[in-house]
Amino acid sequence: QVQLVESGGGLVQPGGSLRLSCSASGFTLDSYPIGWFRQAPGQQREAVACISSLEARTYYDDPVKGRFTISRDSAKNTVYLHMNTLKPEDTAVYYCATVVGTDWGNLCFLTPYGYNRWGQGTQVTISS
Repeated sequence: QVQLVESGGGLVQPGGSLRLSCSASGFTLDSYPIGWFRQAPGQQREAVACISSLEARTYYDDPVKGRFTISRDSAKNTVYLHMNTLKPEDTAVYYCATVVGTDWGNLCFLTPYGYNRWGQGTQVTISS
């Protein structure tokens, strides 16, 4: 059974850093694209970053470019989201997701649509 579990969220002051983890079970994470998304209260779920299965190509949404980095550790079957220079507007529940049953080749997409396996989310709060 494909499962994703996020961890690493918490309360951080503006300008601080966090590293979120997305751990996979039931499948080899290298073989699937992984996306990070976030949803703030009253807002739609939005993409943050994604990493493709082949060649581990990375893509970032504009608000996080230069501040966030997505990476993959094959040995730990985990994808990370390194978040730096955090801002109050980064406050949200962060989710990781993948797609099962469709081959995206060397692509991933900065949209929630198409991803069909989701973790439960981890809360990130940026506040002084």
